[in-house]
Amino acid sequence: MSAPIVRPLAELRAMVGGWKARGESIAVVPTMGALHEGHLSLVRAARANCDRVIVTLFVNPRQFNSPEDFARYPRTEHADAELLGPLGVDALFVPDGDEVYPPGHATVVTVSGVTEPLEGAHRPGHFDGVATVVTMLFTMTQADRAFFGEKDWQQLQLVRRLAADLKLPVQIVACPCVRAADGLALSSRNQRLTDAGRGRAAALPRALFDASARIEAGEPVAAVLAAARAGLEAAGIAPVEYLELRDGETLGTPQPGRPARLLVAAWLDGVRLIDNVAVILR
Repeated sequence: MSAPIVRPLAELRAMVGGWKARGESIAVVPTMGALHEGHLSLVRAARANCDRVIVTLFVNPRQFNSPEDFARYPRTEHADAELLGPLGVDALFVPDGDEVYPPGHATVVTVSGVTEPLEGAHRPGHFDGVATVVTMLFTMTQADRAFFGEKDWQQLQLVRRLAADLKLPVQIVACPCVRAADGLALSSRNQRLTDAGRGRAAALPRALFDASARIEAGEPVAAVLAAARAGLEAAGIAPVEYLELRDGETLGTPQPGRPARLLVAAWLDGVRLIDNVAVILR
């Protein structure tokens, strides 16, 4: 049995209104579809913590930096609905683009600070698109809790900052990154890798975990990162757009005694891969 698909916002609001009237708690899991086990782990966490679960599916054009990437993004709505059915999802909200961005839509939500380095530097406007659509999804679903994966670490910090700064009545719940058996972080874009590329892709998480361990052991950060970058390029994962150690919350300069994060973006088979791991600085 598939999860029920809801398209008009008015229909979703009627459902939500009934749940709220009965005092039921509501979770939202925002997605762009092409669901995999990483998404499903978020749904399971949502189901365990709230009375009602809404999964949103909207391929947001405003967070893509090229029309070609937007066009190539996999769209598997009915397969997604079938995956979600057994998990007890109450609604798969699939709004039309014109309902999200009707003619004359002129409001953009911008979050500064955490959005500026890394992805922000390489994908201008991307995080404005994310912040704007996430704000609308929170408003449309009226969720009490929203579930996000740690795989998109910088996005997670954006959403936390957004909810705190705008005093939104939603709790942001972070869930661990889900990885394949060889360590590669699950991503909808992984399906675009060739068989040979998929085999090489495991070098990315290996390089991150190795670099994290070496940094925690006290080796010089610059030397460790240079070696990791060289290793990725030797494995055919290139170009490496960034491989940086950052503060885990602010994404600024890491400081001893505070959680840090090692983040990477690199290309393989024409597919852009991102990943991150925790680092403890002493």
